[in-house]
Amino acid sequence: MLRTILAGLAALWLVGCTAVTPAAAPTPFASTPVTETVTPTAPASIPDASQLTLQEYPVPRGSHPHDVAPAPDGTVWYTAQASGELGRLDPTTGETHHIPLGTGSAPHGVIVGPDGAAWVTDGGLNAIVRVDPETEAVAVFPLPPDSGYANLNTAAFDADGILWFTGQSGIYGRLDPATGTVQVFDAPRGRGPYGITATPDGAIYYASLAGSHIARIDLNTFEAVVLEPPTPGQGARRIWSDSVGRLWVSEWNAGQLAMYDPARDAWREWPLPGDRPRPYAVYVDEHDAVWLSDFGSNALVRFDPSQERFDVFPLPSSPANVRQLLGRPGEVWGAESGVDQLVVVREP
Repeated sequence: MLRTILAGLAALWLVGCTAVTPAAAPTPFASTPVTETVTPTAPASIPDASQLTLQEYPVPRGSHPHDVAPAPDGTVWYTAQASGELGRLDPTTGETHHIPLGTGSAPHGVIVGPDGAAWVTDGGLNAIVRVDPETEAVAVFPLPPDSGYANLNTAAFDADGILWFTGQSGIYGRLDPATGTVQVFDAPRGRGPYGITATPDGAIYYASLAGSHIARIDLNTFEAVVLEPPTPGQGARRIWSDSVGRLWVSEWNAGQLAMYDPARDAWREWPLPGDRPRPYAVYVDEHDAVWLSDFGSNALVRFDPSQERFDVFPLPSSPANVRQLLGRPGEVWGAESGVDQLVVVREP
């Protein structure tokens, strides 16, 4: 479990609430199903596509939101990458406000930690940033001085409350929130570490975009072990675990969804529907349905592992460029970086 965060970490920056244009009313999906007849691989109880609704929320112009993280209190954090701030949306009112993260900030990823705080991977600051959910105080944990520019991307907590993170420049690292100690390690094949995830038992895996592989981090030795997908040069971008520890990977270059099962040391891959799919984000919801964002079709795509079926949900705004997905029960959230909006898919 996460240990107590050291007191007195950093100064507090606050800004007032800013009203935004009211969000569009939710609209029902008209999905485009793509089905293959294959043997089911896992049980699932996934809502019918016709039951889902979509709603977009504008954020301040020029924010270019990159990642989102729904919070336990019902608000939604998002990284305003272009303005160097962490944003917070109240979906009930459509209002947002921004918290400056420091001079030179360019936040990429955001997640909610076991302590309820927002944890940010900030490429501009070359640091991990924590934002307190109550006071919105900002604490900055710089990478070691000899680390060089990491191009920080995303983060995940292991079962012991240690934050693991990736940097596309060719590193992965860990932060112990109880001591503030940050360690950085060279990735086994250099440039590329991007998406990262924790399995239900606390194991940590990352995806290497430039390296076209995934890797498991040994939490005892801190070494990364490379795992090769079947398709060479596929561009493994983001990665997410389902409820039984299988890893789902968006293959950006190949236009495919991949699944690695550590229990069987086995891979499967599925081409996304459409002529030129470009899957960017991947997220597995509470039903073990796999969600992706497809830049090629300007859509969200849902995959049902039990039926091996894709449903395609076109996005109203274009080019949405949804770079990350995250959710909570009954909701899947995305950051529409291309149109300065957040988007949510809701169950009834």
